[in-house]
Amino acid sequence: MSDDAQPIGVEDTTQRQDLPAGGFSDWLRSTRSAHATDAGADVLCGECTACCTSSYFVHIGPQETETLARIPSDLLFAAPGQPEGNVLLGYDENGRCPMLVDGTCSIYEYRPLTCRVYDCRVFAAAGIAADRTLITQRARRWKFSYPTKGDRKRHAAARAAARFLRERAECFPGGAVPDNPAQVAVLAIKVFDVFLKNDDASGQTGRVSSDTDIAKAVMEADEKFEARRDTPRVHST
Repeated sequence: MSDDAQPIGVEDTTQRQDLPAGGFSDWLRSTRSAHATDAGADVLCGECTACCTSSYFVHIGPQETETLARIPSDLLFAAPGQPEGNVLLGYDENGRCPMLVDGTCSIYEYRPLTCRVYDCRVFAAAGIAADRTLITQRARRWKFSYPTKGDRKRHAAARAAARFLRERAECFPGGAVPDNPAQVAVLAIKVFDVFLKNDDASGQTGRVSSDTDIAKAVMEADEKFEARRDTPRVHST
């Protein structure tokens, strides 16, 4: 297994230079915190608008009043299968978010929570491709650094988690594993510690052994992570 996480199945044709993603453990810690508290991710997007131009529907919850007040109501529609008040923001005929004006988010300070926590580095961390070509190309350019041995172990664990989720979905009762690549990657980050191995010489000692036990441990880790979540709140920065 290489040190750099490479999303699978997509060739990188951009030939652009790598982007520093930061130390893996630091990134992992801040990303888990962002998802546990809805605090938002700190991503150095630069001029990249890949996630804003990739035909994504953006979920907005009823508690995001400041966001909703700044989006024309005719651009929103009820989110299927969600409680009343949950809506989706669509995209134009070119796959662009209608709030993207002249290459910049026109409501950036009040952007939806979905946008705040989105970080395409999660695909590089999990070692999987996104479901949009532009996102995958961007994710391939992110390169994490490994200041300590622990950084490499945690990154390997995150990739092992994503691989298990994708290859052993039948071990989870009731279709508990998402099929959306972004959701799989985020879940891998939430439960990565299930796949951390001890530092014995053989490298064979782990917390769990059988696929059934692993799946059970993953579900328990996800429930424990979700229990940490604060009451959802909207941030303006």
